[in-house]
Amino acid sequence: MASANDRAVLQAIFNPTTPFGDVPGLNQEEELTDDAACCSLPVSPDSSFDPLLLEQVKDLELKGVSAAEAGDMKTALHHFNQAIQTLPSRASAYNNRAQAKRLQGDTEGAIEDLEQAITLSKGTGRSACQALVQRGLLLRLAQRDEEARADFERAASLGSEFARQQAVILNPYAALCNRMLSEVISKLRNPEVQEMQ
Repeated sequence: MASANDRAVLQAIFNPTTPFGDVPGLNQEEELTDDAACCSLPVSPDSSFDPLLLEQVKDLELKGVSAAEAGDMKTALHHFNQAIQTLPSRASAYNNRAQAKRLQGDTEGAIEDLEQAITLSKGTGRSACQALVQRGLLLRLAQRDEEARADFERAASLGSEFARQQAVILNPYAALCNRMLSEVISKLRNPEVQEMQ
């Protein structure tokens, strides 16, 4: 039987696009397996859905992810659209569809889906955390760093180590401290450069 850390390493290998700090079990003592564990919620957000419809939607999402991984975005979007039509108030499919739209270059559509996922999840749970990280990355690419930092801070509060790291990087005070620390370390490593000046 594989340990939680072994499963996390395999997850990182087989899903290399997952932000490294967000691989459940890799940086944490125990593996996070569902939304309730992730955010200390007493009940899984999926418990409010009809179990048969939920199973259909999860199957559609898996098919969509598989199609996206194979590079077939048209089929992926078809499956994600079906999942959303089946359970329009479930956030997960919006996250997945946003990723497919982003891969197609539809940044505006991706952000709209991410905002819908955040709204539907009420800003809590794994779906909200993933949506905030994705939106933060898109905002950062658009050089909207303050908005990106806000998303990363919210995702970090939901348990994302990757988001916490990004929020620190985007913090202007942390950037200044890092630059100063780098200069000090550089001077300590190369004292002869100082003597020549």
